[in-house]
Amino acid sequence: MWIRLEKDLPVLLILLVGASLVASLPQVESAWKGIKEVYGEQDFGLRILREALLAVLIVYAFLEPRLRNGAMSSEVLAFLSIVGCYVLFEIGYALYLDLPLVVPMAGLRIFEYLPLGLIGFVTSRLGAGPYVLTRFTQLLRYYVALQAVLAIAQALWAPPLFGVSFFGGGRPFGTFVSPNLFGATMATCALVFALVPGMRHWLGLSVFLALLSGSRTAFISSLLVVFFQVYALLRPRDRWALVMPAPILAVAALILASSPALSGRDDADPTQDGRIDLWRWVFSHYVHDGMDLLFGWGLGLSSNTINILFGAEHFPGQFDSDSLYLFLLNGYGLVGLLAYLTFLWLTTRLSAHPHKGLVAMFIFVAGLTFNMWEYFPQNALLMFLWGMVLGCRHKPRERIFSRQDTTLPKDVGQRVFGQG
Repeated sequence: MWIRLEKDLPVLLILLVGASLVASLPQVESAWKGIKEVYGEQDFGLRILREALLAVLIVYAFLEPRLRNGAMSSEVLAFLSIVGCYVLFEIGYALYLDLPLVVPMAGLRIFEYLPLGLIGFVTSRLGAGPYVLTRFTQLLRYYVALQAVLAIAQALWAPPLFGVSFFGGGRPFGTFVSPNLFGATMATCALVFALVPGMRHWLGLSVFLALLSGSRTAFISSLLVVFFQVYALLRPRDRWALVMPAPILAVAALILASSPALSGRDDADPTQDGRIDLWRWVFSHYVHDGMDLLFGWGLGLSSNTINILFGAEHFPGQFDSDSLYLFLLNGYGLVGLLAYLTFLWLTTRLSAHPHKGLVAMFIFVAGLTFNMWEYFPQNALLMFLWGMVLGCRHKPRERIFSRQDTTLPKDVGQRVFGQG
């Protein structure tokens, strides 16, 4: 068979992630020159390459018999049916609100990389998850090394278009359109390295690059990875000493991340940069009744795609969401938001993966001030990891035979009496 999951999947994944090296070349070139392009009027460059490689992965999953059969299991089909029915309801509700079809379709962008989650889930159920992740992580080192070279050069010599780094140059953006996207990707790479033994040096490099980006979300997410790493190293009886001050450490990390010295910005105070004011304004102006609260006020109105296509405030209720949870509340209502959080919690209850808590908490934190499911390649990486962790199930306990058993395995003599 010329298709082999364990050999092919890591290569296809790194090719998909590697598309971010060239997808935004026009914006990267402009940023190096100190030119900040107008949002919504940017050259899309080679971004179509991402969708093309995603299509290749989907076709590969269809051609690979084990992936195809696993994706057709009853539990996967039941999950897709429930999600699909609610999404169709939200699309119909948006059309009932006289929104053009393109608006609710833009709200479906958060599901764009769901096939990667299914691939990760089936791969883990097949028992190939650890091997595929290890091979992928080995290839990911080259990606991070290239980003590190560019980031350090930008931190030294790039114009301070997005703020000043503590190296004296501009905040680094790697091969991305902004330092925030670069920092989010590096923090996610740190998460990937944390799941594979023997990758601590690369984990440390990824955390450093996330810190260098000046992104608050990336800084807090990467510190979360470090926190879980330290927690795992401690003896169980000593872990309380780390857990007890965790809330204080979280507040201190937020204050530190918001300091101009670290973020490179003078407007880094989260209470002054408009994000909290936006949340308050949205609740006061758009949530008018129980229907708005339960089912949202128009799927897609908070998507960046709509801002690009139609401009800001083109439709009533339209806004630019900086939080995944505000995006979900707008497009899918409180029902959709609670369903998302419940599914994230169920991941920690159903999975047997040793790092399930870290992955679930990272996904939760990443969505607080960032709609990561709309931004590549963080969405692709997190979706694959989420599926892989969810697909890791508990090993069945070995059966203990009693006198009432009437059928015994053929090798019972060897297993019980040590005889052939």
